[in-house]
Amino acid sequence: MAVEIVTFGCRLNAFESEVIRREADGAGLSDTIVINSCAVTNEAVAQARQSIRRLRRERPDARIVVTGCAAQTQAQMFADMAEVDRVVGNDDKMRRDAWHDARAAFDAGIASDKIAVTDIMAVKEMAPHLVDGFQRGLPRVFVQVQNGCDHRCTFCIIPYGRGKSRSVPMGAVVDQVRKLVERGHAEIVLTGVDLTSYGADLPGTPKLGMLTRQILRHVPELKRLRISSIDSIEADRDLLDVIADDARLMPHLHLSLQSGDDMILKRMKRRHSRRDAINFCAQVRRLRPDIAFGADIIAGFPTETEEMFARSQDLVGECGLTFLHVFPYSKRPGTPAARMPQVEGSEIRERAKRLRATGEAALHRRLESEIGATRDVLIESATAGRTEHFIPVAVSGDVPGAVKRFAITGHDGARLLVCP
Repeated sequence: MAVEIVTFGCRLNAFESEVIRREADGAGLSDTIVINSCAVTNEAVAQARQSIRRLRRERPDARIVVTGCAAQTQAQMFADMAEVDRVVGNDDKMRRDAWHDARAAFDAGIASDKIAVTDIMAVKEMAPHLVDGFQRGLPRVFVQVQNGCDHRCTFCIIPYGRGKSRSVPMGAVVDQVRKLVERGHAEIVLTGVDLTSYGADLPGTPKLGMLTRQILRHVPELKRLRISSIDSIEADRDLLDVIADDARLMPHLHLSLQSGDDMILKRMKRRHSRRDAINFCAQVRRLRPDIAFGADIIAGFPTETEEMFARSQDLVGECGLTFLHVFPYSKRPGTPAARMPQVEGSEIRERAKRLRATGEAALHRRLESEIGATRDVLIESATAGRTEHFIPVAVSGDVPGAVKRFAITGHDGARLLVCP
C-alpha cells in the first residue's frame, strides 16, 4: 500500500494533502496512513480521533501519522493515543526530510519518541509548492499563496496551528498557475489562511489585488480564476478593480464576517463593523451586479444575546448572502473567548439551526432568480458542474474540465437544472 491521506478541514488542507502525498511517497514511506487534521472546532478534533481509532481497527498493520493544525496545537494528546505512531508538525509536513525521518524511525522500530513538531511561530518564509500530482484535466485546482495569520480573533486557535502570516512571491505564483493551465486545469483557486494579508511580508508589500492582476495578465490562457475566503476590511483597490474589469475572475466571494452585531464583533476582536460589511457588499455589487456572496457566521459566541443573534440573521438579507457557512461556537482552550461567559450548548445548537434555515432560504431565492439565465458551467464530473457564481448544476454526459454554456431551466432545491 502506498501512502493514504485522510483530510479534514479547509481547502488549504486539501491542497497540502497533495504535497504530503508527494513528499511522503518520495521519502519511500509505504503502508502508512496520514491524518491531516483540523483544529477549528472541538468537533473537528474529535472527528480526527474517531477516524484514527476506526482506521487502526480496520488496518492493524498500517502506520498512522497525524499532522495538520490539531497535531500542531495538541501534539501530546495525539501522541498519547496508542493507535498513533507519529505526530508531525504543520510546517514540517510540507518537507520531505520530515517524512524521511518518519520512515527511519519506523524502520528502526523506534516508538518511544513519537512527536516531530517544531515551533510554528519561528517559521518566517514560505516556499512555493507546485503540486504536479494533480490529475491532468482535473477541472478545479488550488494554489496556495499564503499561510499563517497575524491577527488574534478571540475565538480562533488557528494562528497557533499555522504560525505567522507569510506569502509566496508573485513570480512563483504566476509560474505555478501557468504550469497548471498548461496541464489542462480550467479553474484555479487562490487559497490561504488569511488571504487578504497576502504580500505584507514580501518586498514592496504587494497586495492580493496586484497578485490577481499579474496572474490574469501573464496567463492569458487561464479560463477562470477564483478567490477563496477573504477578510472584506482588507480588500484593496486593485482587487475591487479586477472584480469590476475582468470576467475571468469569478463573481463569487466568500467573506469572513462571523457576526452581524457590533458588540460581538468587538469581543471577537474583529476589525470590521456591521456597517463595514454591508457597505462592502453594496460596493462590490455596484461593480459586479451579479456577484454571489458567501460568508462564515458563528452562532452562540460568548455573551451573545437573542437580540445580538437576530442581527446576525438579519445580516444575511442586508448583505445579500447566497451561501452561508454556519459555525456553532466551539470553545477552544487557550483562546480569550474560552474565558468569557458562555452561551448554553442547547441554545448554541438552536441558533445554529435557525441560522442554517435562513441560509437555506437565501440559497433558494438565488436559485429561483437564476431561472431563465444563461450561465457558463465548469463541468466537474459526468453529472455535476458549477456556474461562475459557484452554484451547483446538474448536468448529464459532459466532459469534465470543459466550460459549457447552458440555459437555466429550473432547480431541485440544491442545484440548478439545465436544458440537455
